[in-house]
Parts: sequence; structure tokens; C-alpha cells
Amino acid sequence: MIEVNHISFKYAGSKRLVFDDFSLRLEENRIYGLLGKNGTGKSTLLYLISGLLRPQSGSVCCDGVATDKRQPETLRDIFFVTEEFEMPAIRLSEYVKLYKPFYPNFSDEVLQECLADFELPSDVHLNELSMGQRKKAYIAFAMATNTKYLFMDEPTNGLDIPSKSQFRKVIARHMTEERTVVVSTHQVHDVEQMLDHILMLDQRSVLLNASIQEIQDQYTFEYRSPQQMDDSVLYAEPTLQGNAVICRRQEGDAETQVNLELLFNYKTQNK
Repeated sequence: MIEVNHISFKYAGSKRLVFDDFSLRLEENRIYGLLGKNGTGKSTLLYLISGLLRPQSGSVCCDGVATDKRQPETLRDIFFVTEEFEMPAIRLSEYVKLYKPFYPNFSDEVLQECLADFELPSDVHLNELSMGQRKKAYIAFAMATNTKYLFMDEPTNGLDIPSKSQFRKVIARHMTEERTVVVSTHQVHDVEQMLDHILMLDQRSVLLNASIQEIQDQYTFEYRSPQQMDDSVLYAEPTLQGNAVICRRQEGDAETQVNLELLFNYKTQNK
């Protein structure tokens, strides 16, 4: 379990607090979608949870241990796929040889399966790959570490449409009951089908913290013509298919797929 307890944080030289008395708890065996407008602290939160940043006050604990202590026993259970990353100009096999000893649960079998899903050769020179291919190799290595906690910041940036589908397949295939995944993204349509819990940040606070099932129990998402608009509609946006609407779910209403973009706009405009 990850516990963020009453943290305050600001970057050096800035007067603006990114977080002020902020608390959050992340349960195990879930795939979280971390959403929020630019500047709401999504990436900062992942850096704090990973122990790469230290709060000015409060604490961030992973299984009861403060992550900013950077204990080897804690770090071996965490992998962070950052939005901006560098990979050395070496062969993938050399990269694996260098870094897999830090992760005692590393699986060469999972690595090969992920590379196959991404349609990448089993051993390539990283310097010869495109940016999108390097990202897929990076994600494949991340999955193979088999860490208990996996954090990803904008993982689908730089991936083409087929690669985004491959990404979802890789996550679903290798998600286990022991693993917790947090995906921070603006590209909600890339990941909404694989998430089971949503966190929305808004100006240092949690705007929404709910499972996909809880959201489906509360709301329906559908398209309506202008003639079908009535008092049951909580929020609407015009589209080519008609009005995309959120309605409060009534008894007897069928469960609908969550439209995360619509939900995000509704929550941020109706706080």
C-alpha cells in the first residue's frame, strides 16, 4: 500500500505550493488512471511516491517505509517509466545485463513476451531504434522487472495507433494480483479501457477518487439528440454523433462504458 500523508511540496525557487496538506492512499492490485490539467501535480506526485523528490513536510510511504529514504528493499519494488527518458547507446541485451540485477523478480520470459507483443526483435541496438521503438523497449523492460509498483507518466506519448493497442495488451497480459499500476496521462482514450480506478487532481486536492465500477453505478454515458435532452442530463457536449451526455443512473438503467474525457470535463467544470 502507498500512503501519502499530509504532504506539502514546492520546487526550489518557487513560491507556489504544488501540494499543501495533501493526502492519498493507493490500494494494491489496481490500475489507476491519474488525471488532471497541466500544473496540477500529476508528474510531481509520481516523483514523490518514487522517492525522487522529497516533500517539505509530511511523508510518502510504500508498505510502511518512507520512499525518500531510498532504501534498496523499497526501490527494488518500484519502477517509474518517466515521460522523458534516456537509454544508452548499447544493445538491449547489455542494458538488461546492467540493470536487471537491481530487480530480484526480473523475468527474461516476460521481457521476451513484451518484445514480441511490441513486434520488436529480441536483441537490438537501442541507438538504432526510433523514439517510439525505444519507448516500447523501455516499457518492455519495466514490465519484466515484475515490481510490485509500476508508475508510468504519459506512456503512450510517441506511440503510433497500433503501438497504443499493443501497449494495452502488454499491461493487461502482465497485470497480477500483487501489482499496482499508476498511469498519468492526458490521452485518456488510449488507456480508459484498461483502468479500474480513477484519480483526478485539481489544484492540490483530489477531485475524484473512485473505481470504474463506482462511476458506472452512479452515472450513465450516452448520446442524445436535442429532442432527448431533459432534466436527467447532468452534463452535455455537442459531437457529430449528437450530444454526449452524462446522466445520473436510475434504477433499471443499463450499465454503460465510462467516457473518461467527458467525465473529466464534467468534474473540472462542476467542482
